[in-house]
Amino acid sequence: MADANVTPPPLVVVEANDGTISVASAFAAHQQVVQDRDHKFLTEAVGEAYKGVECGDGGPFGAVVVRNDEIVVSCHNMVLKNTDPTAHAEVTAIREACKKLNQIELADCEIYASCEPCPMCFGAIHLSRLKRLVYGAKAEAAIAIGFDDFIADALRGTAYYQKAHLEIKKADGNGAVIAEQVFEKTKAKFPMY
Repeated sequence: MADANVTPPPLVVVEANDGTISVASAFAAHQQVVQDRDHKFLTEAVGEAYKGVECGDGGPFGAVVVRNDEIVVSCHNMVLKNTDPTAHAEVTAIREACKKLNQIELADCEIYASCEPCPMCFGAIHLSRLKRLVYGAKAEAAIAIGFDDFIADALRGTAYYQKAHLEIKKADGNGAVIAEQVFEKTKAKFPMY
């Protein structure tokens, strides 16, 4: 852990020949510490990916939730073991971290994932308010061995890989009315956090 009494070196202002100005961080040592820290926790997530495959729990995906440089939980894909298509490593890690910390927001935590998260996992990461995501492999590595080819779309903001094969329809008429009324009828009973 870094010493709080250490004064960071000053920033270096650099002016290029074309007149543009940039600020170069004199934090080379700090950047190396962050890189080493990320490597440590990402290595743990990759280890979980191997563990999950070895014990037959699910695909080669692992995730670690970290708070204050301490691992809160270290999880792997549990889709096969739980017979649950939503039991991806990231979702499992978020669920377990929330239980362990007894809170529904993880705003003071980070998540390390062995692979670029799919849209569902990215949604869970967003909804849990994790402050940082570090992932290892690009989605193409998982796609290359047969996993769904829409993994990267959430992070990249593209629909390049998405090929949903289901009909999506918003209800109309009375179905829509009663579904919308639930919000109005329960707002006093369900305070938002």
